[in-house]
Amino acid sequence: MTDTAPELDRLRGGAPPRNHDARTIAALTSNPGCARRGVMDAAGVDKEAVARALGFPAPFGQSQFAITRGNAFEAQVKADGCAELLTLLRDRLGLDVPEVAYDDLEVVAGNEGRELRHSRTRRLLARALEAGEGTLFDHPLLRLEIAGCPAYLEPDVIAFQLAGRLHVIEIKSFAVVDGQAEPEQVAAAARQSAVYVLALRRLVAELGHDPARVSHEVFLVCPENFSNRPTATPLDVRPQLAVLERQLARLTRVDELLAELPDGLTFEAGDALAASVRAVEARYAPECMSGCEMALFCRDEARECGATGALGRSVRDDLGGVDTIGTALALADGSLAPSDDLAETAEQLRAAARLRAEALDGAA
Repeated sequence: MTDTAPELDRLRGGAPPRNHDARTIAALTSNPGCARRGVMDAAGVDKEAVARALGFPAPFGQSQFAITRGNAFEAQVKADGCAELLTLLRDRLGLDVPEVAYDDLEVVAGNEGRELRHSRTRRLLARALEAGEGTLFDHPLLRLEIAGCPAYLEPDVIAFQLAGRLHVIEIKSFAVVDGQAEPEQVAAAARQSAVYVLALRRLVAELGHDPARVSHEVFLVCPENFSNRPTATPLDVRPQLAVLERQLARLTRVDELLAELPDGLTFEAGDALAASVRAVEARYAPECMSGCEMALFCRDEARECGATGALGRSVRDDLGGVDTIGTALALADGSLAPSDDLAETAEQLRAAARLRAEALDGAA
C-alpha cells in the first residue's frame, strides 16, 4: 500500500496518524460497509478530534481515573516478570505452567519503532515455536492486514506458551464480582482478544507453523470484587474469531475506496471539514453509537436525509435497496411505482401497511 501512502497522509491534513488497535478493528469489522470509517481508519485520522471539530463529540470515552487505575492494575499483574500472573494461572486455574522466560517487547534497545519491535517479536516467537519453550511475551507488536493496508497492533497482552500452544492474556480493569462481570464489557474484551488471536495466528502461519498452535482460549485477568487482587477466567473466542474473519474479508480495499474520493479531499479542521466528511459515504446504524467516534454526526446526517439505516441494520437489510424512509412510505401507499428489483420489497411494504391500517381500525 505504499502507493496510497501520500493520499492517506493528505487526508489527515498533516496531523500525525492514529494507529489501529483491537477496539478500532473490532468496531470497523462490525460495520464493514461503511466507507467513511474505512477511509478514516486507513488514513489514521483522529476521528474523535474530527467529531469534536464538527460539534458532535464522541458519546463515549474512558475517564482519566479509569485509565490510571487500569495502568496501575496492569503494572501490578506484570511486576517482577509477571510473578503474580504466573501464580494466579497455577493456583487459580490449576494450569501446569513451568518456569518461563520473560521478554518485554514494548521497547527494543531504547527504540520504540514499529518495524524494529515487530521484527523482534517475529524473531522471538520463531525461536519459541521451534524450541517449544514456555515463554512470556509482554507487549508483542503484531501486524494485521485491514482492507489491504497493514495495521500494527500494540496490545496490552501477554502471549505465553503452554503445552506447545500460544495463548493470549487480556488484562482489564473492570471488576469480577461474585464470579460475574458486566456482560457488555466481557463481550468487548472477547472481540478485542479475537483480533489479537487472529493477528498472532497469521504471524505463526508466516513463520511456517500451524496457526492452530495459537489457542482460541484466552485468559481474561480482572480485579476481583472491587479489590486489586486479580482473578483469571478462561474465555473461548471462537465465535468472535469467525465473525472477525468473515467481516475482514468483506471490507472494501483501501485503494478502491480512495479511487472514489474527490481530488484534494482532506479531513483537516476548517470550514470545509463537514463537506469533506459528507463526501465519503457512511453506513450509519444505531449500533454505531457504542463503537465509533463519528456516530453522532452520522446519526444527524442520516436523520436529515431520512436514511433507513437510522432505524437499525435489521430494518435497512429487510428493505434491501430502499435507502430512504420517504421512498419506503411511497412504495407502501402505492404512490411510487417500484422498479423490477424492488417489486417484492414493495409488495411486502404494502402488506405491512394493510396490516397496520387493520390494527388501527380494530383499536378504534
